[in-house]
Amino acid sequence: MVNSYFPTTLAEALQLRQAQQVVPYAGGTDLMLKDRTETAFLFLSQVSELRHVREDDKYLRIGAAATFTELLENELTPAFLKAALEELAAPAIRNMGTIGGNICNGSPKADSALVCFVLDAQLRLASAGGERLVPIRDFYVDRGKTILQADELLVEVLLPKKDWSNYYYEKVGARQALAISRLSFGGLVEIKNAKLVNFAVAFGAIDRTILRMPALEKRMMGLSVTEAKEQHKAIVAAYSEQINPLSGRISARYRKKVCLNLLEDFLTVKGL
Repeated sequence: MVNSYFPTTLAEALQLRQAQQVVPYAGGTDLMLKDRTETAFLFLSQVSELRHVREDDKYLRIGAAATFTELLENELTPAFLKAALEELAAPAIRNMGTIGGNICNGSPKADSALVCFVLDAQLRLASAGGERLVPIRDFYVDRGKTILQADELLVEVLLPKKDWSNYYYEKVGARQALAISRLSFGGLVEIKNAKLVNFAVAFGAIDRTILRMPALEKRMMGLSVTEAKEQHKAIVAAYSEQINPLSGRISARYRKKVCLNLLEDFLTVKGL
């Protein structure tokens, strides 16, 4: 018989993670679909230290085991993140699924992870021996693969505090509800004194990881709104050169066309 474990504190969970071969389990909405009959689980839902949403001077700090429903109901959660979570699965799944699980699955289709990419999230990874802070863009290695070590847990998602209000989010699926992303897009613009001080764009479900293109974003930074408008066609063309989606059930040609259409709409809606 395979044992499973039910820690009630983070320290206990990290000790068990170090001592045993266990699969962390918070909501388990993806693990339920896999044959895990010989797997020992580390159940984290009783660890209250992983379920908070709070802010300090620098970050909005989200516990990795905070459920999607808890985030939707919390007034501190950015509207940008809520927009993605509202389209994620059904209420029953949102009641169980967690932001940490969505990120740690390593899927380029993960709805909350896309927004965290745009928001420059930092991930707090902890083990019994210490902890480290990793940009979410460096967390992913490949589809389904991350840098999380066998003795580590993702314990917190840190969103650097900035103006999150001028966002854009779209998810393309096969149906209007309960759809896994065929393609997703998120963008954020911050304008101060008529100049772009932040410009971030991410594409999901088109490659083996979520994609951002910092060099292209940098071209927009510091431009006046008028200058950004003048760069509209050039920046779309530059993205067109860089976007090379993988083929699958959906053709690469279709995915690229939709990516560029959403980018165009994002720029137009934001007056750029």
